[in-house]
Amino acid sequence: MVKAADRAKNPARSSVWLERRTARSGGGPAGLDRDRIVTASIRMLDEEGLAKFSMRRLATELGVTAMSLYWYVDTKDDIIEFAMDSVYGEFDLAAVEAAGDWRERIRVLALEYRRMLVRHAWMSPCAGQYLNIGPNAIAVGRQIHWAIRNTGLSPDRQPSAMSAVFQFVYGYGTIESQFGRRAAEAGMSQDEFYVDAIKAFRDDPDFVEQTGGMKEMLDERASQGSVTAVWDRDFAYALDVLVAGIEAMVAREAEDIRRRT
Repeated sequence: MVKAADRAKNPARSSVWLERRTARSGGGPAGLDRDRIVTASIRMLDEEGLAKFSMRRLATELGVTAMSLYWYVDTKDDIIEFAMDSVYGEFDLAAVEAAGDWRERIRVLALEYRRMLVRHAWMSPCAGQYLNIGPNAIAVGRQIHWAIRNTGLSPDRQPSAMSAVFQFVYGYGTIESQFGRRAAEAGMSQDEFYVDAIKAFRDDPDFVEQTGGMKEMLDERASQGSVTAVWDRDFAYALDVLVAGIEAMVAREAEDIRRRT
Protein backbone atom coordinates (compact mmCIF):
# COMPACT_ATOMS: atom_id res chain seq x y z
CA MET A 1 0.00 0.00 0.00
CA VAL A 2 1.14 3.57 -0.67
CA LYS A 3 0.51 6.82 1.12
CA ALA A 4 -1.67 9.33 -0.67
CA ALA A 5 1.08 11.95 -0.41
CA ASP A 6 3.52 9.68 -2.27
CA ARG A 7 1.29 8.88 -5.23
CA ALA A 8 2.17 11.97 -7.25
CA LYS A 9 5.85 11.01 -7.11
CA ASN A 10 5.29 7.83 -9.11
CA PRO A 11 1.91 8.03 -10.89
CA ALA A 12 2.60 5.06 -13.17
CA ARG A 13 2.57 2.71 -10.16
CA SER A 14 -0.07 4.42 -8.07
CA SER A 15 -3.78 3.91 -7.73
CA VAL A 16 -6.48 4.97 -5.34
CA TRP A 17 -7.02 1.24 -4.76
CA LEU A 18 -3.48 0.90 -3.38
CA GLU A 19 -3.68 4.00 -1.25
CA ARG A 20 -3.25 4.03 2.51
CA ARG A 21 -5.26 7.12 3.29
CA THR A 22 -5.06 8.88 6.63
CA ALA A 23 -8.48 8.93 8.24
CA ARG A 24 -10.07 12.36 8.62
CA SER A 25 -11.09 13.31 12.12
CA GLY A 26 -14.65 14.26 12.88
CA GLY A 27 -17.56 14.02 10.45
CA GLY A 28 -17.57 14.84 6.76
CA PRO A 29 -19.56 17.64 5.11
CA ALA A 30 -23.30 17.20 5.61
CA GLY A 31 -25.16 15.48 2.77
CA LEU A 32 -21.99 14.44 0.96
CA ASP A 33 -20.45 11.00 0.57
CA ARG A 34 -18.26 9.18 -1.90
CA ASP A 35 -21.17 7.51 -3.71
CA ARG A 36 -22.80 10.87 -4.36
CA ILE A 37 -19.50 12.30 -5.58
CA VAL A 38 -18.94 9.37 -7.97
CA THR A 39 -22.51 9.46 -9.30
CA ALA A 40 -22.27 13.18 -10.05
CA SER A 41 -18.83 12.68 -11.62
CA ILE A 42 -20.09 10.01 -14.00
CA ARG A 43 -23.00 12.21 -15.03
CA MET A 44 -20.66 15.13 -15.74
CA LEU A 45 -18.14 12.97 -17.59
CA ASP A 46 -20.90 11.48 -19.74
CA GLU A 47 -22.27 14.92 -20.61
CA GLU A 48 -19.08 16.97 -20.96
CA GLY A 49 -16.14 14.58 -21.26
CA LEU A 50 -12.77 14.47 -19.54
CA ALA A 51 -11.48 17.80 -20.80
CA LYS A 52 -14.03 19.86 -18.91
CA PHE A 53 -14.03 17.79 -15.74
CA SER A 54 -12.51 19.49 -12.69
CA MET A 55 -12.83 19.45 -8.92
CA ARG A 56 -14.19 22.99 -8.99
CA ARG A 57 -16.89 22.19 -11.55
CA LEU A 58 -17.80 19.03 -9.65
CA ALA A 59 -18.11 20.96 -6.40
CA THR A 60 -20.44 23.44 -8.12
CA GLU A 61 -22.53 20.58 -9.48
CA LEU A 62 -22.85 19.16 -5.96
CA GLY A 63 -23.48 22.53 -4.35
CA VAL A 64 -20.47 22.31 -2.03
CA THR A 65 -17.07 23.93 -1.77
CA ALA A 66 -14.15 22.35 -3.60
CA MET A 67 -12.42 21.77 -0.26
CA SER A 68 -15.35 19.60 0.83
CA LEU A 69 -14.45 17.04 -1.82
CA TYR A 70 -11.01 16.56 -0.32
CA TRP A 71 -12.61 15.02 2.73
CA TYR A 72 -13.28 11.94 0.58
CA VAL A 73 -10.60 12.05 -2.13
CA ASP A 74 -7.11 13.48 -2.55
CA THR A 75 -7.04 14.20 -6.27
CA LYS A 76 -9.18 14.37 -9.40
CA ASP A 77 -7.54 11.12 -10.49
CA ASP A 78 -9.00 9.43 -7.42
CA ILE A 79 -12.49 10.40 -8.56
CA ILE A 80 -11.86 9.21 -12.11
CA GLU A 81 -10.63 5.84 -10.82
CA PHE A 82 -13.72 5.47 -8.64
CA ALA A 83 -15.92 6.46 -11.60
CA MET A 84 -14.20 3.96 -13.89
CA ASP A 85 -14.74 1.11 -11.48
CA SER A 86 -18.33 2.13 -10.94
CA VAL A 87 -19.17 1.79 -14.63
CA TYR A 88 -17.46 -1.61 -14.72
CA GLY A 89 -20.16 -2.50 -12.23
CA GLU A 90 -22.68 -2.06 -15.06
CA PHE A 91 -21.51 -5.31 -16.67
CA ASP A 92 -24.23 -7.96 -16.45
CA LEU A 93 -22.03 -10.65 -14.96
CA ALA A 94 -25.07 -12.79 -14.20
CA ALA A 95 -25.67 -13.02 -17.95
CA VAL A 96 -22.04 -14.00 -18.45
CA GLU A 97 -22.26 -16.77 -15.86
CA ALA A 98 -25.53 -17.99 -17.36
CA ALA A 99 -23.98 -18.25 -20.83
CA GLY A 100 -23.09 -21.67 -22.17
CA ASP A 101 -19.59 -22.44 -23.39
CA TRP A 102 -16.60 -20.14 -23.74
CA ARG A 103 -17.83 -18.87 -27.10
CA GLU A 104 -21.04 -17.50 -25.67
CA ARG A 105 -19.24 -16.11 -22.63
CA ILE A 106 -16.85 -14.21 -24.84
CA ARG A 107 -19.75 -12.86 -26.90
CA VAL A 108 -21.63 -11.65 -23.82
CA LEU A 109 -18.51 -10.08 -22.30
CA ALA A 110 -17.61 -8.40 -25.59
CA LEU A 111 -21.11 -6.97 -25.98
CA GLU A 112 -21.15 -5.71 -22.38
CA TYR A 113 -17.74 -4.06 -22.89
CA ARG A 114 -18.86 -2.42 -26.12
CA ARG A 115 -22.04 -1.10 -24.49
CA MET A 116 -20.04 0.36 -21.62
CA LEU A 117 -17.65 2.17 -23.98
CA VAL A 118 -20.55 3.58 -25.99
CA ARG A 119 -22.45 4.75 -22.89
CA HIS A 120 -19.36 6.36 -21.41
CA ALA A 121 -17.21 7.88 -24.16
CA TRP A 122 -14.69 9.15 -21.58
CA MET A 123 -13.70 5.60 -20.63
CA SER A 124 -11.67 5.01 -23.80
CA PRO A 125 -9.04 7.72 -23.22
CA CYS A 126 -8.66 6.54 -19.62
CA ALA A 127 -7.40 3.13 -20.75
CA GLY A 128 -3.71 2.80 -19.98
CA GLN A 129 -3.64 5.86 -17.77
CA TYR A 130 -4.75 4.03 -14.64
CA LEU A 131 -4.02 0.62 -13.14
CA ASN A 132 -7.77 -0.08 -13.18
CA ILE A 133 -7.71 -2.56 -10.32
CA GLY A 134 -10.95 -1.71 -8.54
CA PRO A 135 -13.24 -4.54 -7.39
CA ASN A 136 -15.68 -4.29 -10.29
CA ALA A 137 -12.90 -4.19 -12.90
CA ILE A 138 -11.26 -7.22 -11.31
CA ALA A 139 -14.59 -9.09 -11.32
CA VAL A 140 -14.94 -8.42 -15.06
CA GLY A 141 -11.31 -9.36 -15.66
CA ARG A 142 -11.84 -12.64 -13.83
CA GLN A 143 -14.74 -13.54 -16.12
CA ILE A 144 -12.66 -12.69 -19.20
CA HIS A 145 -9.80 -14.81 -17.88
CA TRP A 146 -12.07 -17.80 -17.26
CA ALA A 147 -13.66 -17.54 -20.70
CA ILE A 148 -10.29 -17.40 -22.48
CA ARG A 149 -8.81 -20.15 -20.30
CA ASN A 150 -11.68 -22.46 -21.29
CA THR A 151 -10.95 -22.09 -25.01
CA GLY A 152 -8.36 -24.84 -24.75
CA LEU A 153 -5.53 -22.61 -25.95
CA SER A 154 -2.18 -23.14 -24.27
CA PRO A 155 -1.38 -20.65 -21.47
CA ASP A 156 1.18 -18.78 -23.59
CA ARG A 157 -1.45 -18.17 -26.32
CA GLN A 158 -4.32 -17.15 -24.06
CA PRO A 159 -3.17 -13.51 -23.54
CA SER A 160 -2.87 -13.05 -27.31
CA ALA A 161 -6.39 -14.35 -27.88
CA MET A 162 -7.65 -12.09 -25.10
CA SER A 163 -5.99 -9.12 -26.78
CA ALA A 164 -7.41 -10.02 -30.18
CA VAL A 165 -10.97 -10.02 -28.86
CA PHE A 166 -11.01 -7.25 -26.31
CA GLN A 167 -8.68 -4.81 -28.02
CA PHE A 168 -10.93 -5.19 -31.05
CA VAL A 169 -13.92 -4.39 -28.83
CA TYR A 170 -12.08 -1.42 -27.36
CA GLY A 171 -11.37 -0.01 -30.81
CA TYR A 172 -14.87 -0.69 -32.09
CA GLY A 173 -16.60 0.75 -29.04
CA THR A 174 -14.32 3.79 -29.04
CA ILE A 175 -15.08 4.67 -32.66
CA GLU A 176 -18.79 4.03 -32.16
CA SER A 177 -18.94 6.24 -29.07
CA GLN A 178 -16.98 9.07 -30.70
CA PHE A 179 -19.17 8.92 -33.80
CA GLY A 180 -22.27 9.21 -31.60
CA ARG A 181 -20.79 12.11 -29.66
CA ARG A 182 -19.82 13.93 -32.85
CA ALA A 183 -23.31 13.49 -34.28
CA ALA A 184 -24.84 14.82 -31.05
CA GLU A 185 -22.53 17.84 -31.09
CA ALA A 186 -23.70 18.54 -34.65
CA GLY A 187 -27.32 18.37 -33.47
CA MET A 188 -28.03 15.37 -35.70
CA SER A 189 -29.01 11.75 -35.29
CA GLN A 190 -26.36 9.19 -36.15
CA ASP A 191 -28.27 8.30 -39.31
CA GLU A 192 -28.46 11.93 -40.42
CA PHE A 193 -24.80 12.49 -39.62
CA TYR A 194 -23.73 9.39 -41.55
CA VAL A 195 -25.76 10.27 -44.65
CA ASP A 196 -24.51 13.85 -44.57
CA ALA A 197 -20.89 12.72 -44.17
CA ILE A 198 -21.11 10.23 -47.05
CA LYS A 199 -22.67 12.81 -49.34
CA ALA A 200 -19.87 15.23 -48.52
CA PHE A 201 -17.43 13.19 -50.57
CA ARG A 202 -19.55 10.88 -52.76
CA ASP A 203 -21.14 13.84 -54.54
CA ASP A 204 -17.79 15.54 -55.05
CA PRO A 205 -16.39 14.76 -58.55
CA ASP A 206 -12.85 14.81 -57.17
CA PHE A 207 -13.64 11.77 -55.04
CA VAL A 208 -15.68 9.73 -57.52
CA GLU A 209 -12.70 8.04 -59.14
CA GLN A 210 -10.94 7.46 -55.81
CA THR A 211 -13.99 5.82 -54.23
CA GLY A 212 -15.14 3.93 -57.32
CA GLY A 213 -14.02 0.58 -55.97
CA MET A 214 -15.81 1.26 -52.69
CA LYS A 215 -19.18 2.05 -54.24
CA GLU A 216 -20.65 -1.42 -53.78
CA MET A 217 -19.74 -1.53 -50.09
CA LEU A 218 -20.91 2.03 -49.44
CA ASP A 219 -24.21 1.32 -51.19
CA GLU A 220 -24.69 -1.87 -49.18
CA ARG A 221 -24.12 -0.08 -45.89
CA ALA A 222 -26.45 2.73 -46.87
CA SER A 223 -29.13 0.16 -47.77
CA GLN A 224 -29.36 -0.94 -44.13
CA GLY A 225 -31.29 2.21 -43.36
CA SER A 226 -29.80 2.60 -39.90
CA VAL A 227 -26.30 3.23 -38.64
CA THR A 228 -27.18 1.35 -35.45
CA ALA A 229 -28.12 -1.70 -37.53
CA VAL A 230 -24.75 -1.51 -39.29
CA TRP A 231 -22.88 -1.15 -35.98
CA ASP A 232 -24.66 -4.21 -34.57
CA ARG A 233 -24.33 -6.38 -37.67
CA ASP A 234 -20.66 -5.65 -38.25
CA PHE A 235 -19.80 -6.14 -34.59
CA ALA A 236 -21.54 -9.51 -34.41
CA TYR A 237 -19.88 -10.79 -37.58
CA ALA A 238 -16.42 -9.52 -36.63
CA LEU A 239 -16.79 -11.26 -33.27
CA ASP A 240 -17.78 -14.48 -35.05
CA VAL A 241 -14.61 -14.18 -37.13
CA LEU A 242 -12.50 -13.84 -33.97
CA VAL A 243 -14.20 -16.78 -32.25
CA ALA A 244 -13.70 -18.89 -35.37
CA GLY A 245 -10.05 -17.83 -35.37
CA ILE A 246 -9.62 -19.02 -31.79
CA GLU A 247 -11.27 -22.33 -32.70
CA ALA A 248 -8.87 -22.70 -35.64
CA MET A 249 -5.85 -22.00 -33.45
CA VAL A 250 -7.03 -24.52 -30.84
CA ALA A 251 -7.33 -27.12 -33.60
CA ARG A 252 -3.88 -26.20 -34.92
CA GLU A 253 -2.33 -26.62 -31.47
CA ALA A 254 -4.02 -29.98 -31.07
CA GLU A 255 -2.71 -31.10 -34.46
CA ASP A 256 0.82 -29.95 -33.59
CA ILE A 257 0.70 -31.99 -30.39
CA ARG A 258 -0.61 -35.03 -32.26
CA ARG A 259 2.23 -34.82 -34.77
CA ARG A 260 4.86 -34.60 -32.06
CA THR A 261 3.58 -37.67 -30.22
